[in-house]
Amino acid sequence: MDSTLDLLTLALVPGLASRAAGELLGRGPLSEALARPAPHADLLGPPALEALRSGSARRDAEAEARRAEALGIRIVGRDEPDYPAWLRRAYGPPLVLWVRGRLVASEGERAVAVVGSRAATGLGLTFARALARDLATAGVVVVSGLARGVDAAAHRGALDAPGRTVAVLGSGLDRLYPPENDLLARAIERDGVVASEFPLGTRPWKSHFPRRNRTIAGWARATVVVEAGARSGALSTARAALDEGRDVMAVPGHPSQPGASGTNALLRDGAALVRGAEDVLAELGLAPPEPRPPAPADEVLASLARGVPAGVDEIQARCGLALPSLLVRLAELEIERAVVRLPGALFVRS
Repeated sequence: MDSTLDLLTLALVPGLASRAAGELLGRGPLSEALARPAPHADLLGPPALEALRSGSARRDAEAEARRAEALGIRIVGRDEPDYPAWLRRAYGPPLVLWVRGRLVASEGERAVAVVGSRAATGLGLTFARALARDLATAGVVVVSGLARGVDAAAHRGALDAPGRTVAVLGSGLDRLYPPENDLLARAIERDGVVASEFPLGTRPWKSHFPRRNRTIAGWARATVVVEAGARSGALSTARAALDEGRDVMAVPGHPSQPGASGTNALLRDGAALVRGAEDVLAELGLAPPEPRPPAPADEVLASLARGVPAGVDEIQARCGLALPSLLVRLAELEIERAVVRLPGALFVRS
């Protein structure tokens, strides 16, 4: 097995593709390869070779490992037992993952990616949340990208169940994007996982998101697209899933709606139609969800008095919600401007 430090060293070499790095390691231990007179010129360009042979790449990896440990972040190599099994079998999987939360290697068989537009309609957001909640109720792990719109709604729906959800970022874990989803990320970490294939300090550049989308598709058995315009990034996740031979499904929309053009095109090209969780579960041969109890009243808002700040523990004691659900609801109320977040993790009703 390749050591995680070897994998991290190669992952941090600029311009060295994951597939090329994986092939290099497949030819023998990294230290032995670099000791040869002309090591693997077909895989390593001069800058990468110099970084590796001079030891600078190894020193960078050691420094990155120390930074991650100080922040409570794990760096998990693809050969470690809890690296996601379905992602490992994908084409060119990330050499390492930066992780907060709990990885479960075997969950790919029951993992479904739910993705869609950042600028989704209210109807699309409601559908995505209900779909994810029902999937999680049936024991499905919901995978998405923590983006605004459909992604965030899918994560919240899974937490509503309550269930497990996986968020894959297009930035470093210390550069969480978008920043308003910080509380949502914290709620996900408690039983699920927030992961990235990008080093600490990496900003959410547009060019990173196709790689992130391939990781989302590789992590899951199937991908469901809820709303997507003709150029939506969610379609790249669907294409990546098709490339991996995974199932692709889509929610139909009215032809007059711009956000339905991408999903309707997927359906035209053979994607399975999704009207609810039952369609997804039937397509995958999984058991349907159990009936849901009636939705509780909004106890969180009722637990806050105007002008009187309260901490999370105090609010939880008043409303009785599980902590992940409470954090998600506080994040929603903050976005809705119904509550204000104060320094010291205090909240006050607007």
